Amino acid sequence: MGRLLLHRLGGLLTTLLLSSVVIFGSLYLAPGSPENVLFGSRAPSAAARAAVRHQLHLDRPLPVRYWDWLTGVLHGDLGSSMVTGQSVASRVGSGLVTTLLLVGISMVLVVLLGLGLGTVAALRPGRIDAAANAATSLSVTVPPFVASTVLISVFSVKLGWFPASGIQPGLLGRLHGLVLPACALALVSCGFLARVTRNALREQLDREHVQTALVRGLPRRVVLRDHVFRNALPPIITAVGLLTAGLFASTLVVESAFAVPGIGLLTIQSVAQKDFPVVQAVALLLVAAFVLCNAVSDLVQALIDPRLRTVGRTA
Repeated sequence: MGRLLLHRLGGLLTTLLLSSVVIFGSLYLAPGSPENVLFGSRAPSAAARAAVRHQLHLDRPLPVRYWDWLTGVLHGDLGSSMVTGQSVASRVGSGLVTTLLLVGISMVLVVLLGLGLGTVAALRPGRIDAAANAATSLSVTVPPFVASTVLISVFSVKLGWFPASGIQPGLLGRLHGLVLPACALALVSCGFLARVTRNALREQLDREHVQTALVRGLPRRVVLRDHVFRNALPPIITAVGLLTAGLFASTLVVESAFAVPGIGLLTIQSVAQKDFPVVQAVALLLVAAFVLCNAVSDLVQALIDPRLRTVGRTA
């Protein structure tokens, strides 16, 4: 287990390093120049432009700028915003808590609805299974921005139950403002998890040893617990890890639709302003979230299935 943990940690660090090279290079090689954001519509003199480029270290070679940025990140310094002058850590940190809370609420909804609907569909073939499949088919086809628009028009504009945009101060106000964004995020994911759960359970139910146990008169509850649900967990856990990582990327759309001050909205604004240090930090956070979620799902599967720990030792 320890070797598997070290293997996943090494993969995380390698992925982050390679991603940092790609992110840093792609941003600074993109069309346009960062100092143009500071000048806006004004036409600066050559001396003023050169002074700003020197202040932002844009006159240095790209590898040198990357090395300076990477060493700063390793020391906890993510740089300063080119637009506001604030530290990138403070700008990202202020929205990270909101985004983590949004993703957490969404995943609670996804797990409860996805597992529940998938389990019911697997154990009740026939009309209930067909109705569940129809619901999940509709769920997975609705884009997050469409779900956001529908939820705002129904529950905010017509019913007035939730705010249409923004969040209120305090924990309760924040939770109240995140209900609709969380539902918009969870809509597609719960349908996907329901399908994975249904297929995994049905596959285990069709296994010969499960049918034999039922024929021999073992209680159905015991057979489902010990032979069906336990053996169906690995694909379900993998799906939960992938969906959690995907929700971080989906926050860019949903937070913009609901004006939620998280890292998703911050990313959209920073890209429009060409605030490269902020975009780099958020992009690395998204990559780290994706790799970390998958690593955690692998470790949880290893705890459930000892055979996966053996694979970790031989790798």
